[in-house]
Amino acid sequence: MAQITFHSATSDDQTAMAALRKIVEPNKGRLRSAAARGPYDEMMNRVPAPEGVTYEEDTVAGVPGWWCTPADEQQAGVLCHFHGGWFNFGSAKAFRHLVGQIAAKANVAAFVPDYRLAPEHPFPAAIDDAEKCYRGLLDRGYTKIALTGDSAGGNLALLLLSRLQQEGRTTTPVGAVVLSPVTDLALTGDTWSSRAEADPYFTRSQVTDLVTAYVGSLDPKSPALSPLYGDLGSLPPIRVHVGNDEVLLDDTRRYVERAIESGVDASADVWESMTHGFLSGVGKLAAANEALEAIGAFLVNRLNGFRIAGNA
Repeated sequence: MAQITFHSATSDDQTAMAALRKIVEPNKGRLRSAAARGPYDEMMNRVPAPEGVTYEEDTVAGVPGWWCTPADEQQAGVLCHFHGGWFNFGSAKAFRHLVGQIAAKANVAAFVPDYRLAPEHPFPAAIDDAEKCYRGLLDRGYTKIALTGDSAGGNLALLLLSRLQQEGRTTTPVGAVVLSPVTDLALTGDTWSSRAEADPYFTRSQVTDLVTAYVGSLDPKSPALSPLYGDLGSLPPIRVHVGNDEVLLDDTRRYVERAIESGVDASADVWESMTHGFLSGVGKLAAANEALEAIGAFLVNRLNGFRIAGNA
C-alpha cells in the first residue's frame, strides 16, 4: 500500500532555502486580493523554461488556456494542469514554464486552462471550467488524460476526480499528481499552527480572506469545495508532493491517509526544508529535480502505450 515518504534535504538545498526566505518573508501574507495578480504572475514567470517545449494559446470547450508541448513528445495521452493562486490569481500563461517542465519529463503535451477566478467568479465557476475542459479534451479524442495541479489547482484536480467518479463516467482520468493541494478550505489542519512560522508565504488571516472571496457563505467543509471531506472510494492512482515547511502540509497528509483508507493507490512525498511551490526551483534545488523526476516517471507509467482514439 502506498504511503507517506519523508525526504531529507541536502546541505545545498538548506542553504538555498534560507536565502529564499530572506527574500520572500518581508512580503508574507500580502497577496490578499485580485490586486496581487500582476505580482503573482511576475513571480511565476521566473520559473526556468524547459528546453524543447513550445507554447500555444488555444480554447478547449470554451475555456481559454495554453498548450505546453515537448519536442520529443512520445505519449499520445494528455495532461490537464490546473494552476495555483488561491482561486483569486494565477494564469495559464504565467504557469506555462512550470507545466512545461512537467510535460517534458512526462513526454506528453499538457493543457493549462484559464479557469475563471474569484471574486468576480466565485464557486462553482472554477470547478465547472475544470470539468468543461476535461470533457473538451475527451471530445478531441483523448481517451487517456492525467490531471495535475498545484495549490488551489490541486484542489480542482482532486475535486474533479471525485466529481467524475460520482457521475459514473466510463472515461475517467488515468491518475493525478498534485503539488501542495488545498484539500480543506475550513483550514482545520494542525500545520496552520505548527508551520505558521516556518511558512514564509501564507498567514491564516490572508488565506481566510481569499477563501471567503471564493466560497462566500457556503460551508467550506462541503465535499463540493474541499476534497478532504468527499467520498474518495474508487479514485485512480494519486501522487502528492509537499514541502515540510508549509501550512498546507496537513492538507496533504490527511487527504492521503483518507485516500489510502478508502483503498486508493495514493502516496505523498514530504520534502524537508521545502516551502510552498518548491518545484519552481527546478535546476537549482535537488529536491525539485528529484520530485520532478518522480512525477514524470509516474505520469509516463500511467499514460504509457495509450493512443488517441482513431489514430494508430
